[in-house]
Amino acid sequence: MKKLLFIYLALISLFVIYVYQYQNSETTNREWEEHELRGSVDETYVMVTFQTGIDYWKRALKGFEDAAEALNVSVEYRGATQYDVNEEITALEQVIAKHPAGIAVSTMDPEALNPAIDKAVEAGIPVVMFDADAPDSKAYAFIGTDNYEAGATAAHKMAELLDETGQVGIITHPYQLNHQERTDGFHATMKQEYPKMTVVDIKDGRGDQMISKDASLELISEYPDLKGIFASEANGGVGVGMAALEQNKEDSLHIISFDTDKGTLDMIEEGVISATMAQGTREMGYWSLQFLFHLQHNLVSDINGETTLPPHVDTGIKIVTEENVKDYYSIE
Repeated sequence: MKKLLFIYLALISLFVIYVYQYQNSETTNREWEEHELRGSVDETYVMVTFQTGIDYWKRALKGFEDAAEALNVSVEYRGATQYDVNEEITALEQVIAKHPAGIAVSTMDPEALNPAIDKAVEAGIPVVMFDADAPDSKAYAFIGTDNYEAGATAAHKMAELLDETGQVGIITHPYQLNHQERTDGFHATMKQEYPKMTVVDIKDGRGDQMISKDASLELISEYPDLKGIFASEANGGVGVGMAALEQNKEDSLHIISFDTDKGTLDMIEEGVISATMAQGTREMGYWSLQFLFHLQHNLVSDINGETTLPPHVDTGIKIVTEENVKDYYSIE
């Protein structure tokens, strides 16, 4: 009898536990649905860049828009039409005056936008940096490429192409932080790991095809034994390619560029550019908006009110060559 009673009690206990867990699960599901990450269409987030008309920003903006669709919020795109830091400051100030829900900024200068960025944060507007950082500003996070490591990756690829020997040059933006870091990564890797290779010169291409072309022609003229050129951004890479074609060096000069605009991809397919570094630009835009949304809705604060977002997010790099270039034409 006692054994039977024990069995009944055990069955009743299991039933009670089951009912409790079922009700708790239903409550959790209801709470999850009630707290679904959804904003409102009148909640506007803004992306601010420079040279707003270039192809490079299209994928970052697409990621920004994709995240906005998922979160049911609105986005705008603003910035400087030219490579002009004062124009970008003005554009950012105009955005701040409208007090949006959050701002994602890419800056051509690591310091010039700091007062405006800090002003926005102090006014309660979340700001994150993407693609090009302003590390001394009050922005909450930087989302983008580990540019030093990307430069090192380009150096390893150049060494592979040149059998670890020969003279190479660099075309870059010497005053823009992300390009400084790429240049430093490339240069340091060459010096430390490839003793038979030499970086003979670093020239300013200013993000312009024709200026980069002229700078490349100077390199070719000044260093007749030059075997390779690393360009830290897409316009520079195309400019280097134009110089190689003009000097009939497309078969003897190895060019490594950055990014995946159509001009760069075309030159890879034609064999003019040997390789390019593909950044996760869509991911930069997507996670920028996700970060801003979480900041705006106070979803990432600890018990002391401090943000728990990671201050740096590396969106990765991939090498594009003639073997896989067709895969990148289809990426929208």
